[in-house]
Formats: sequence, C-alpha cells, structure tokens
Amino acid sequence: MLRALETSAEDPFGPDETHCPIRELLARVGGRWALDVIVQLVGTTRHFGDLERAIPGISRRMLTLTLRGLERDGLLSRSSTGVAGDRVFYKLTALGAGLAVHLGALSRWSQRARDQIYAARDEFDRTAEPFETR
Repeated sequence: MLRALETSAEDPFGPDETHCPIRELLARVGGRWALDVIVQLVGTTRHFGDLERAIPGISRRMLTLTLRGLERDGLLSRSSTGVAGDRVFYKLTALGAGLAVHLGALSRWSQRARDQIYAARDEFDRTAEPFETR
C-alpha cells in the first residue's frame, strides 16, 4: 500500500468513497466518539453503563449509534445472556484490537509532532492570504 502511495499519481484509494474501506474506516474512527469507545475497550470488556460513565459528554443515543457502527464494521462484539433487562457487554474483536495498536501509534506520533503542527498552523495563519469565496 505504501509503495502505491509513493509511485502512483492516481488516488490509490479509488475515486469512490463508498467503496473504499480505508476511507470508510477513517470516517468511522474519526467520528466524535469512536476513539473514546475504542480506548475504553482496549484490553477489557465493558458494560454499556460503564462506557457511558467513562466517556464524558456522550449521550445514550450517541453511544448506542457508535457501538452499533463499530460492531457493524467488526471492530467490537456485543454479548448478553439474552434475559430481558440483562446487562449488555462489549469488547474489541481481534480486528478492533489490531486497529487499537495502530491508533496508539498514531496517538504517539501526534504527541511527538504536536509542537511542529501548532507552529505550522501559527505560521500559516500569520502569513496566508485571506480565503476568498466566490
């Protein structure tokens, strides 16, 4: 994949977002709450209520939607005993745990590059010409 990025002038991910797993996955984990959920599930199984309390600001509806999306993508699994009113538990699948490793690396990179990113933003904001809309 990296070689394709280095040698191809074309979009290596394809022109159609709806059929590009990388874009779809980045859209999923780049959402407002997905990273928080993944972080909370690294190495453990959590109950819905535990996740809700552990992620400040998330509503029950957004937590439900986020969990369903991550489950749909195969990144987490949901389990319960099937008894009415039973607690529902979530855990990362092997696929989700593999993604968490890469997200951890991305997090470490962003922490190391933070000062450079902020400096570049400051420079851009100071010197860039105003954006004109037409």
